[in-house]
Amino acid sequence: MPSNFIWRRRALKLAALALCAPALPTALAQSAPPIRLALIESMSGPFANTGEAVFRNLLWAVERVNARGGVKLPGGARMLQLDRYDSKGQNEEALSALRAAMDDGARIVLQGNSSATAAALIDAIDKNNERDPARRVLFLNYSAVDPVLTNERCSFWHFRFDAHADMRVTALMQVLQEDKSLQRVYLIGQDYSFGQSVLRESRRQLAGLRPDVQIVGDELHPMGRVKDFAPYASKIMASGAQGVITGNWGNDLTLLVKAAREAGFNGSFYTFYGNALGAPAAIGDAGIGRVVAVADWLPNVQTPQSEAFYRDFRTRFPKPSDDYVHMRMQLLVEALAQAIERAGSVDTVAVARALEKADVTLAGQRGHMRAADHQFQQPLVVGVMDRQGAPGVKFDVEGSGYGFRVIKSIPASRAEMPTSCKMQRP
Repeated sequence: MPSNFIWRRRALKLAALALCAPALPTALAQSAPPIRLALIESMSGPFANTGEAVFRNLLWAVERVNARGGVKLPGGARMLQLDRYDSKGQNEEALSALRAAMDDGARIVLQGNSSATAAALIDAIDKNNERDPARRVLFLNYSAVDPVLTNERCSFWHFRFDAHADMRVTALMQVLQEDKSLQRVYLIGQDYSFGQSVLRESRRQLAGLRPDVQIVGDELHPMGRVKDFAPYASKIMASGAQGVITGNWGNDLTLLVKAAREAGFNGSFYTFYGNALGAPAAIGDAGIGRVVAVADWLPNVQTPQSEAFYRDFRTRFPKPSDDYVHMRMQLLVEALAQAIERAGSVDTVAVARALEKADVTLAGQRGHMRAADHQFQQPLVVGVMDRQGAPGVKFDVEGSGYGFRVIKSIPASRAEMPTSCKMQRP
C-alpha cells in the first residue's frame, strides 16, 4: 500500500477520533475497546461534499449512542468509534480502503454514495467472508439504491437502509401523475448502474401511469466529469420539455439545475436529491413550486418530534453549509446498536441475524428491516420547493431562503415493493 495512502488514512482517522472524543466518557472508553465502524466514502474529489455530509450524519448518530453509555454487552458497555477512509470516488480505492479498514480491526463497513462502489464492496465482502470466517465483515448501506443490490445481487452480509430507486421513482410518480398539465418530460441521469435504473423505471412507470406523457429526451452523461451542463440544458430547452426526471446527486445535480435555470428553463424537476447540497440556492426563485424531491424525511415534516430532531442537528452543526441531515442514517446506527445488544456480542453472524429483525423508532420515524432481502422498510415523503416562511416551510435549506413543503406522505406499507432476492445464509 502506498505510504501516502496510509498517511491520508491515518490523518482522516485522527480527525474522526478528535470529533468523537467529547462523546466518550473516560471511564467507559478505557474499560473495553471500541466497536470500530469504517466509513468508506469520497472525502476528496468532485463528490467530497457528499462524503462530508454522510460523515456528519453518522458522527452525530454515534455520539448519541455513546452519550447514553454506548452499546450494552454482557462483558460491559462498549463505545462506537467512527473511522473514515477516503475512496476518492473510485472503486479500486474503495476496495483498498476496505482492506485497510479490516486490517485496522473494523468488522462493520458503511458506504452508500455510488451503487457501483457498493456492488464492488459486496462482491469483495462476500469473497472475504467465505474465505476468512475469522474476519467476517458486515456492510451497512445508507444510499446506494440500485434495486439489484437487494434483488438479484442480494447478500446476507449487506443491509440497505435507503429506499431503492424503484421505490423512490414510485413515490415521485404519485405526484407527477396528478399534474395533468405535464405532457412532455426529459429523462437525464448519470451513466452508471443507479442512473440507468432510475431512467429505466421512470420509462416503465410513465408508460403505465401517464401514457399521455411524451418522453422528449432520454440520455445518460458521465458521472462526476461534466463541468459545464449548458449543452444538456440547451437540449432540454430545444426538446420543449415541461419537466425533467433525474436521479442525479452531488455536483452533477447542482450544475445541471443551475445550467437549466441560466438557459431559461421554467419547467419542473422531479429529483431524488434536489433538496440540498447547493441545489436550492442554484435554482433560486425558478424552483418555487417546480422542484420536487423524494426523501425518507424532510425538515418540514410538521410534528414536534421532527422539529426537535432537526433543531438538535442544527445545534450540533450550525454552519449553513453543513445543513443536510438524513433520518435513515440515524436509524441505521440505532438499528446497529440494537442488533449488537440483542446478539449479546459483536460476532458478525450473530449481529447480522439480529439486524434482520431490527425495528427502530427515532423522532417519531419508524423503520424495520425486511429479512427476505435486507431492504429497510420506512415511510417516504415528497416535498416541493418554496420560499421559507410560506405555509408548511418553517425551515429553509443551507441558509438559502428556500425549503421543501411536504406534499405527499407515503407509509412504509405503501412504499414497500416485492423482491426477487434468493438469500444464501451461512
